[in-house]
Amino acid sequence: MARRGPKRIGLAIIGAGRVGLFRGEVAARHPAVDWIGVADLKADRAKLVGDKCKAEFVTDDFRALLARSEVTAAVISTDEHMHVEPILAAVERKLALMIEKPLATELPHSARVLAAIQAAKVDAVVGYTQRFRRRWLAAKEKVRTGTLGDVTLVTSRAFMNRLVALDNYKRTSDASKISPMVISGTHALDIVMWMMEAKKPVEIYARSVDKALGPLCKGIDATAGLITFEDGSLYHAVISWALPVVWPGAVYSLEVGITGTDGVLTIDDTHRDIVLATSKESGEGYAPDKVRRVDFLGSYPPGDMALGELRGPMREETEQWLNRISMGLTTQHATAAEAHNRLMLTKAFDKSARVKKPIALPIDDE
Repeated sequence: MARRGPKRIGLAIIGAGRVGLFRGEVAARHPAVDWIGVADLKADRAKLVGDKCKAEFVTDDFRALLARSEVTAAVISTDEHMHVEPILAAVERKLALMIEKPLATELPHSARVLAAIQAAKVDAVVGYTQRFRRRWLAAKEKVRTGTLGDVTLVTSRAFMNRLVALDNYKRTSDASKISPMVISGTHALDIVMWMMEAKKPVEIYARSVDKALGPLCKGIDATAGLITFEDGSLYHAVISWALPVVWPGAVYSLEVGITGTDGVLTIDDTHRDIVLATSKESGEGYAPDKVRRVDFLGSYPPGDMALGELRGPMREETEQWLNRISMGLTTQHATAAEAHNRLMLTKAFDKSARVKKPIALPIDDE
């Protein structure tokens, strides 16, 4: 019997920010993608991304884009608080979905989105891009195959330049919906929970501080907490996204330690192996600032631009997603159910820090 060829893809990109552009440019070079459409509320941004991706259709109305008969798959890359309606509209058409994290910024909305995806039996994955960094894949394999024995303790420490936090707080009208755990700590959390996917978390105890970002934007600087699993294993997580603007990490500087009964694994994801220092306003890094002249190259999660193309985990994540839907391949993308779980855990961190006592898991109320 002849081998079946790949399914052809008509791709809708809803949200023409940085991520929409990155994924669109990767898709434009994929052999299974025949058609691309772009939607964004800002017409000039939609046109810019549409031009770069050689889109056949550009609009400021995502519903008009999803109504096109050519569309068979969609990337949802709007601002985090605007995911729900385009996801639900795409689910109605039973489109394959790549959704930027989180599914929603509030638990009830996330639960509603997950229920719709599962009821429609839609293949929806969520953009936890760190799963496509080689070091985390290597770590996952060692944990999966039992090299460490039974994992008993994991620690993670994430340091972030405050430019990320200031940008997120600037884009929301309600600072209480934004926190370092929900927006950024969720990436480290996903990696660790992916490593420990066989274990059931039962309690969270956390604390937060707000002495730096509180006066600036009513924001939270940092959160530290402890997850206890049903078998007694522990995960200690720390994230601060209030480091000074001159901190060389464009975004992430992450360290993880995984200890088991038979071994230990440490992962340095601080990106101090390639350091750029320049006297020029080079535009390097995330949301460049004039006072930033030193960068840990590679610390921007999607990857780096080189020779006119994005290189790194977001490119691999996007290409593998397109392979997944065109050829039916199995991939390590986070599922919608995993994404809802990660939102629940980050909200539990914030709730425990707010009420200053341990929180039983799972929670369904923020």
